Amino acid sequence: MTYDEIKRILLLIDSPIEKLEMVMELGQDLQEVPQDAVCTEIAGCSSLVEICKKNNRFWARADSGLVRGIVAILVAMVDGKTPDEIKKIDMESEFQSLNLNLGAGRLNGVNSMIRFFKNL
Repeated sequence: MTYDEIKRILLLIDSPIEKLEMVMELGQDLQEVPQDAVCTEIAGCSSLVEICKKNNRFWARADSGLVRGIVAILVAMVDGKTPDEIKKIDMESEFQSLNLNLGAGRLNGVNSMIRFFKNL
């Protein structure tokens, strides 16, 4: 699913609980990481999160259902883009526009994941 499709779906949901349930469903659809992808563990997340890269393709794994969904959204936002293209995306504003009502701990993790993408 593309980021635009994810955003369209999430913006149609008014209930904060239903929105977070949808995020967790997105995490269930994460693709398996290819063996030759280079994976980096993301520091600053309360859950174990790895973002993996091969050329301009991205995959991720996480040990929490909600975090899998969050990283699925961020991966969809950047997948197929070059590092220069990713740097031009205002990922913070894009993510905030989804109105996911996350706690401070989760937002710290989101910021760590975004920092990873911005520093490619």
